[in-house]
Amino acid sequence: MYDIKALYEAGSIREAVELRLAHPEADIIAGGSDVLVQMREGKRAGKELISIYMIDEMRGIRLDENEAIRIGSLTSFSHITKHELIQKHINVLGEAVDMIGGPQVRNIGTIGGNTCNGVTSADSASTLHAWEAIIELTGPEGVRRIPIKEFYLKAGVVDIRAGEIQTAIIIPKESYAGCKGHYIKYAMRNAMDIATTGCSVNVKLSEDKKTILKVRIAYGVAGPVPMRCPAAEVKANGQPVCSETVKAFAAGVLEDINPRDSWRASKAFRQHIAVELAERCLIEAIRLSGGEI
Repeated sequence: MYDIKALYEAGSIREAVELRLAHPEADIIAGGSDVLVQMREGKRAGKELISIYMIDEMRGIRLDENEAIRIGSLTSFSHITKHELIQKHINVLGEAVDMIGGPQVRNIGTIGGNTCNGVTSADSASTLHAWEAIIELTGPEGVRRIPIKEFYLKAGVVDIRAGEIQTAIIIPKESYAGCKGHYIKYAMRNAMDIATTGCSVNVKLSEDKKTILKVRIAYGVAGPVPMRCPAAEVKANGQPVCSETVKAFAAGVLEDINPRDSWRASKAFRQHIAVELAERCLIEAIRLSGGEI
């Protein structure tokens, strides 16, 4: 059933990097919620695996010296949802990852695995794009940090170089301070299904709650990789909090997204849903921020 060539277990980040260099064709296994299923299906027959699951320094959530929220890549979805820093500052991320699979998957699955898969349907990815997350990678040359939008290269491919492992995801203070957000996953079976489309929106309102100072929107399954919608954001930034702004914002997403036809949904249906989700997410983000439509 599990026809693998070898399994190596790293006890530290340094050891993981050394194993990656020594076995460049090996696959990384963290929580294993995807890898183990694929192994049962025979898709990884003859592969070498490097387990990083025992590296405790890659777990946990904390504020760094710049008050950025640092999420270790081995932090489980359940831990993210329940953590006080997430609930206080970016509760929408906890809500998004709480829509992944069932309780067993959320207890073992990791935020690093969810992003390193490179799939556009990952429930964490659109919210991390909307909050301008920074991906931290550690390799033989040291630590490298890149914006999440540069991390996703194409469908199923991310920018992880020889010997590197993803060690953390960082949300800068300027990305979360004063902002509230909302995420909607559209799927046939909600948590127990892959998203047909996922939309994440966050806003920062003026002190009197009458003006949108900043809005960010990102999608999953609206293109080959998770993506922001700058055309929609331009239509709402600096605009009054009103239904006309919401409508213009939602319509603007069609200038950016490029969903495909598939057996799950047609391109036209995904475009229709994307506009509806943008409207609903913005209205709820405004409400959470103390504004009214």
